[in-house]
This record gives sequence, structure tokens and C-alpha cells, in this order.
Amino acid sequence: MTRISAGKTLDLLENIDASKPVVIAGATASGKSALALEIARRQGGVIVNADALQVWACWRVLSARPSPEDEAEAPHLLYGHLPRDADYSVGHWLREVAQILQAPERPIIVGGTGLYLTALTEGLAEIPPVPREVRAEADQFLARAGHEAMLAELDPATAARIDRQNPARIQRAWEVLRATGRGLAAWQAETGAPLLPLSACTALVLNADRDWLAGRIDRRFGMMIEAGALDEVKAVLPVWSPTALWAKAIGAPELVRHLQREITLPEAITAAQASSRQYAKRQRSWFRGRMRDWNWINRP
Repeated sequence: MTRISAGKTLDLLENIDASKPVVIAGATASGKSALALEIARRQGGVIVNADALQVWACWRVLSARPSPEDEAEAPHLLYGHLPRDADYSVGHWLREVAQILQAPERPIIVGGTGLYLTALTEGLAEIPPVPREVRAEADQFLARAGHEAMLAELDPATAARIDRQNPARIQRAWEVLRATGRGLAAWQAETGAPLLPLSACTALVLNADRDWLAGRIDRRFGMMIEAGALDEVKAVLPVWSPTALWAKAIGAPELVRHLQREITLPEAITAAQASSRQYAKRQRSWFRGRMRDWNWINRP
């Protein structure tokens, strides 16, 4: 693991190989999008989204997608390009990125979804798609029995390695086992060659101090409210489905509770900020566990 202080980040930018793709990982609110844009300003390139929440058209403000002004400075791809009813997974994302990598313009891939980034640089098992009826069965199981019961039905190998604090991962593993008869761990053992190995790119992780990041997260969510995040949630309230992929946007469930008059707006904001901090904690744990061979940039 190579660590670079924030004060030396400028030197790092000067020495990035302009012929190689760049991949940037970072927790929410860590400044990764700003870094990607600065690289694009200096060297050119197209910025490619690697954040599972920023792909949905319904969330610009709440998912902290790049602003129209930022998008005008450099080409941006895979941001807000999916309708709510789209079926999407890391496999879909990799297929889209594969097409981008064939284009002549150098990609700058940036995001906080660790699974996307490690699948890109380490490879992804070719798991058959989960049928809609199995996903619906999983949703019903979850509503009836909860994640602990779902976890108890996983095969031992998958249960031993899965992130037990991540309900989405548990449900995904349950769906794969139900649909294919094989555990997720068995499928992952057959992982193919990576689309973009670390040797073929410049891989960076923004390593943010916990307290510094928490302050940025809290301030940013307040700015999101001022910028219209509540209006975004109001727009989807008639079709709100908490188990839908698009509904996983951090802060959306709390703002829905406010709009349904279960909690006040200040209570919703406080709860959403706490959810964002917990999300950042999970991201940082993933980076530490899976991205030790990347170049780490310490923030602030």
C-alpha cells in the first residue's frame, strides 16, 4: 500500500500517466468527484461513474451526482442513465464499462461502490441473472422473516465470508442460492480475468479521516436539502418501494418517513446524516480490506 499525504496530491496529479485509465475510490463526501474532474481538466479524458446510487435518473441531488456545470467541463458517462424500473447489477455496469474501455478517450472511473471497483480490477464471477420471481420471493421472505432468517438459509461457505452488516449483500446471496442451487461463494471461486487489472491503470483511494469526513457528510446533507433533495423524494413518493434498487439512495427512506408524517424534517435530516456516516464506514472498511494494493491519498 502506497500512502500519499494531501499536501503531495498536486505532485501526484503531475505524474499520473496520461496514457492509462485512472480508477478512483472514495467514501461518500470524500472529494473523489472533484479529484476526477481535476485530472480531466489537466489531462483530458471521460469521467465514468462507479457509484451504484448515481446511475438512477430520479436522484441527482440526493445521490450527489456531478452538477451540470461540472458535466459541462468534461464528458461524464453512466450518470443518471437508468429509469426506476431498470434491472441493474455489477454485471450490467461492467458490460457498459467494457464498451467505454474500447473507445479512444482515456476513462477516469470514479465512485464509492467497492463491489463495482473490485469487480473491475479483480474480475467477476459469471453468475446467471436472478429471475424477477425469485427477487420478488426474496422481498416477501425479507418482509416476513428479516435478514437474520435469510442469513441462516445461506450455504456455510457464503455465510462465513459475507458482510453481515450489509442487508443488500445478504439478500443477493440468498437470491443466487435460490435461483442457481449454488452458493455465492462457489460462483465467486470461478472468477474470470479482470476487465482492467491494477497493472493497466492508476488506482487511487481517498483515505479520509473519520471525523473530517463526518463533518463533510453532515454539512453536505444540509446542502442537499437546500438544493431540492426533498422535492426529488416527493416526486417518487407515489411509487415508493423500499425494496427497489433505486430506493437504496442514502437519505431517501428517512425523507419518505418525514413526508409520510412519521417524523419531523429535522429528525429526518439527523437520521439521514447518521445513515450516511454508517454508509461511509462500510465503504472505508471495504477499501481497507480489498484495496490494499492501490495508491492511498490521505485526506484532509
